Amino acid sequence: MKALTIAAIAIAWLAAGLAQAAPGSAPTGEQIYRRCYACHAIEPGNNSPAGPTLAGIVGRPIAAEPGFNYSPALRRLATRHRRWTPDLLDRFLADPEAVARGTEMGFIGLRDPDERRTLIDWLGRRTAAR
Repeated sequence: MKALTIAAIAIAWLAAGLAQAAPGSAPTGEQIYRRCYACHAIEPGNNSPAGPTLAGIVGRPIAAEPGFNYSPALRRLATRHRRWTPDLLDRFLADPEAVARGTEMGFIGLRDPDERRTLIDWLGRRTAAR
């Protein structure tokens, strides 16, 4: 199953054209999110087998989205941290494995801190408006 998830992510990245912004411009949160949409929807309650919805992720309790079967790694993270704060999301998006050792999320991370900040801000605004 993990190999299938990694393949789906790779295909999504290619289909999204790696969500590149025009040369000389910074990518928007929506463009960066395109790297996530193969596994994560942003509509409330729209979980997939690969990932929970990101609706309301900023400030949401960790591993608590109804209807999604979280990995043991995310459940352990939830015992150490109550909620997805912007700081914790930033660290997780930079290196998921370092924050939630053994995570099943097949994503190597967003290395660019500006992209992480842009994505977290966009998710916070986008999902708070719903």
